[in-house]
Amino acid sequence: MPVQLTGSCRCGAVKFSCDSHTPQPYQRCYCSICRKTAGGGGYAINLGADARTLKIDDPHKVIQIFRAEIRQDDGTCERSTAERNFCSRCATALWLFSPEWPELVHPFASAIDSELPTPPSSVHLMLRYKPKWVQPNIGAGDAVFDLYPDQSIEDWHRSRGLWVD
Repeated sequence: MPVQLTGSCRCGAVKFSCDSHTPQPYQRCYCSICRKTAGGGGYAINLGADARTLKIDDPHKVIQIFRAEIRQDDGTCERSTAERNFCSRCATALWLFSPEWPELVHPFASAIDSELPTPPSSVHLMLRYKPKWVQPNIGAGDAVFDLYPDQSIEDWHRSRGLWVD
């Protein structure tokens, strides 16, 4: 049975829950979008969950959506299709939804209130974009990537026997 994740914003205006087969907070994303909208230590941690199970308690209708502009190496910009949901009262990053993967929602681990398991290792991704002041704490079993990792969140959990049925 999947793990139910429960989360909220800092001011308490938004509460949410969703079911996750992949509750390990193992991915540390150093891209400027994640880092600046949801990261405190120079990175953000995204989880995976079943979008069909997302339940939102937002009685004051304070959730807003941010779609980032992504600057390419050639200087051009395009607007991301990913929707970063946040509380407009306290600015807490809540979850990311992308229409390319409509079955998934990606809660930010920082917004989760329920206990999360301790991952056996971490994956550091988008290191190409980390600022110089960030010193990643890379453990012996950790994987590092300049851009995206080789495995999806599901594949990472399954390959380690951490997928929750």
